Amino acid sequence: MSTFLVILDAVLIIIILAFVAVWLWNKIQTKRLGGGDLSNDEFNKGMRKAQVVDLREKEPFKRKHIDGARNLPYTMLKYQYTELRSDLPVYLYSDSLSVTLRAARFLQKKNFSSIKWLKNGFDEWNGRTKKSKY
Repeated sequence: MSTFLVILDAVLIIIILAFVAVWLWNKIQTKRLGGGDLSNDEFNKGMRKAQVVDLREKEPFKRKHIDGARNLPYTMLKYQYTELRSDLPVYLYSDSLSVTLRAARFLQKKNFSSIKWLKNGFDEWNGRTKKSKY
């Protein structure tokens, strides 16, 4: 029984360390990108003057997305980023902060000057949304 508890403790410590590492990585990426995270209200206020990009895949986008957003899945970003104008602000969101930060970093490397993202992701969005009819 004591061997089992030692193994269980080790697994729990590894899981906790993994969560801390992901949290720390996200904090470092946010700092590196100049703190472009926006609250729901800030995102909502500025999105009319920006290109709003939903980084989720096609099916989740069809089910529900922020009204006015365009779907550019993260998996296709490196092939389709040229569809975005680098001289206009880009507002990003997805279900995962890690994905959003990776996309922001990628766009920054491609000389996009103003990149912001929805701080708590789409799950916490409280503004207008649109659903597909199909």
